[in-house]
Amino acid sequence: MFERLGRTMVRRRWWVLGLAVAFIAFAGIWGTQVFGKLVGGGFDDPASESSRALTRAEAELGREGNDVVVLYRSATLTADDPAFQQAVTSTLSDLPSDVVTGSATYWSTKSPTFVSKDKHETFAVLTLAGDDEETRTDQLEQIEGDLAAPGLESEVGGSTAINRDINERVSADIAKAETLSMPVLLILLVIIFGSLAAASLPLAVGGLAILGAFTALRGLSYLTDVSIFSVNVVTILGLGLAIDYGLFMVGRFREELGRGLSVEDAVARTMGTAGRTVAVSGVTVAVSLAGLLIFPITFLRSMGLGGLSAVLIAMVAALTVLPALFGVLGHRVDALSVRRLFRRKATVSADVEHGFWYRLARSIMRRPVVYTVGVLAVLLIAATPFLRVEFGGIDARALPAGTESRVVSETLDRDFVPNSQSPIDAIVTSSSGLDQYVADVRKVDGVTGASVTAQEGNTARVSITYDGDPISAESRELVSRIREVPAPSGGEVLVGGQTAALADQLKTVGDRLPWMALIVVGATFVLLFLAFGSLVLPVKAILMNVLSLGASFGALVLIFQEGHLSGLLNFTSTGTLEATQPILVLGIVFGLSMDYEVFLMSRMREEYDRTGDNTQAVAVGLQRSGKIITSAALLILVVIGLFSISGITFIKLIGVAMLIAVLVDATIVRALLVPATMRLLGDLNWWAPGPLRRLYARYGIHEEGSATPPAPVPAGVGS
Repeated sequence: MFERLGRTMVRRRWWVLGLAVAFIAFAGIWGTQVFGKLVGGGFDDPASESSRALTRAEAELGREGNDVVVLYRSATLTADDPAFQQAVTSTLSDLPSDVVTGSATYWSTKSPTFVSKDKHETFAVLTLAGDDEETRTDQLEQIEGDLAAPGLESEVGGSTAINRDINERVSADIAKAETLSMPVLLILLVIIFGSLAAASLPLAVGGLAILGAFTALRGLSYLTDVSIFSVNVVTILGLGLAIDYGLFMVGRFREELGRGLSVEDAVARTMGTAGRTVAVSGVTVAVSLAGLLIFPITFLRSMGLGGLSAVLIAMVAALTVLPALFGVLGHRVDALSVRRLFRRKATVSADVEHGFWYRLARSIMRRPVVYTVGVLAVLLIAATPFLRVEFGGIDARALPAGTESRVVSETLDRDFVPNSQSPIDAIVTSSSGLDQYVADVRKVDGVTGASVTAQEGNTARVSITYDGDPISAESRELVSRIREVPAPSGGEVLVGGQTAALADQLKTVGDRLPWMALIVVGATFVLLFLAFGSLVLPVKAILMNVLSLGASFGALVLIFQEGHLSGLLNFTSTGTLEATQPILVLGIVFGLSMDYEVFLMSRMREEYDRTGDNTQAVAVGLQRSGKIITSAALLILVVIGLFSISGITFIKLIGVAMLIAVLVDATIVRALLVPATMRLLGDLNWWAPGPLRRLYARYGIHEEGSATPPAPVPAGVGS
């Protein structure tokens, strides 16, 4: 099938390229308008109790939120001075009523929670018009310049300001990362591919993948909410996998041309081997990301949709546009060569057994037990810190220190009654018994106060204050104790608020995570069996991926939870890890690791089928794919590594986690652990019981190609 596809793409190359150009034009005009359709936030489960509490409160009591918190300060006046009051109230009264639908101050509520301990600071809470965060952000920017009170210092914070600052910083960081990484990436592409013509091929596939994913996301945005953060995963995977597939297919195309095949035959042979591997890899990575779709949380689901779009379009482009470009370029794939500037030209084709990766594999396989035990010990020790992981949420500390909205949040926590702006809210619907319910809540261990803050008909909001960090485990346990308080007779209570939303999010993640693991592991196992005809290789591949991820997650605990390297990386540790980010890293890195596994095993299987010698197959397979895997890893590290310089902590976490995982997987695991374990298992690597062997023979995704076995060739893309 793949050989036939390759020949068709060569013979219809101008039609294929014409359609690709037309698609790029359409995607560039229509698809790039997706940015206006994406939403912020999306970290909550819409079916959870906290989300239902918010919905009911807004329907029965009207929307009331700390969209904007304006902090006012005076060095000489206190909040009890008439001049202080006049300055604030007159400023707020001048705000347009169609923008600010509600406000609360010390003087309107008489609540001491609005005044700092030294009484030189107070804050006003504003509720903005608008049903979505984007609209409220526009409203904030309309009035932001009018919030300063005469004679007072003022700073603007609140949930809308924090979300806006996070979104703006993420967009700026992505632009900065792309600006810094692109020149480095282009230089490395030219060096690794050996010519300007060859280096341009993965960029063409990457451009198609990214623009195609933007187009797909815009279409999906009409059906469901899509998070703005999905753009990150589109950029990483679209360009990263395009580079991987380009490396693998360009390298194989050069090998086949070097054997003296015609351009069409070389493309057909490339598609029958490397093309088949790209298809298996693409589907495997897509399956890993599809696991994110089972989560009802918009952020994770959007990452799955964005990743799936980028991966599948990159795969399709590599299997259609790339062979068409091979047909156009032919031997000119080496045009504008720069190899002579960096190294000597490759020598005879028989040098495969003298290559670095071949010699490394042979060296490792002479001491397989030592390498296996040593590498396993290192990876298990590196994963140990993950045993003490504590999950939490996102708050203003995700922003860089000194950001105005973060400063307001920190000032409220330091100088005012703790958690005055993040209470636990109980929405009570009952015709009687409200006073008794409030009294019962006040008796709950950890509660510092409870009072009715809004009431309309039979529905009331009870705001509950407490000591401690809203995202801490202790605060989440307090939510559980409050939910155990009996509702008034014949009534219902829904507990919400920031802490309750986090508790619900963690429960949703914990409930769905085993199903994600089952789907991803099960589908990956089946795909790898169909690709290689072995029951052992899929199990081994999955276990090695778990080891790579374990080492990465252990580092996350040390760095982001416990704060080691926080000074160097310039972030503030909250003592927890935001729960959705490791799951996102799990989906992406598991897919990328399988990408490398498929590349490596496909060359080993090809050699094993040719010779029947497991040891030789491992050495030759590593020689022919080792450089491709490490080059691909280096290039994708450039793409993702600069995300670690982001000013937003959870984006920085994604960058650091993926950097560590890819580095460990492409070096320690693929270069050391795989050859050692393959040598220990011997021919058992390729074992399957008789019925499954027959199943593989009939339905497996086999290598295609001519009956003539491939001659040994020098390894590497530039050989």
